[in-house]
Amino acid sequence: MRIGDLAQRTGVSVRSLRYYEQQGLLGSTRTAGGQREYPEAAVDRVIRIQEMFAAGVPSRVLAELLPCIHDADGTPNATATPWLTETLTAERDRIDAAIKDLRRTRALLDEVIGTAQGAPAAEARSERR
Repeated sequence: MRIGDLAQRTGVSVRSLRYYEQQGLLGSTRTAGGQREYPEAAVDRVIRIQEMFAAGVPSRVLAELLPCIHDADGTPNATATPWLTETLTAERDRIDAAIKDLRRTRALLDEVIGTAQGAPAAEARSERR
């Protein structure tokens, strides 16, 4: 498929797809006319890249991670290394901390919203549970 088709099917801009190639995250072949062509598996690969970027995984880590993930189903394969395991554990810990911070911020917002709506703070906290 051509780059425009891949962009349309994944909801990712053509510019982003070119960036993914530049970073070694996505591969393509070229036609005789120089146009990029992608295999069907590129759709899954781009979705996986987007998921990892949304989680805050930087492209340098992602470049090491992607060869360890099957594109079609996202399951791991046997090429993971100890360095990668340590790096991904650190990324997971960072994500866990961010989730904890987001929950704390949401709880504070719930209290402010409850107060603004006239509910006592204790009542607003109990409604969240």
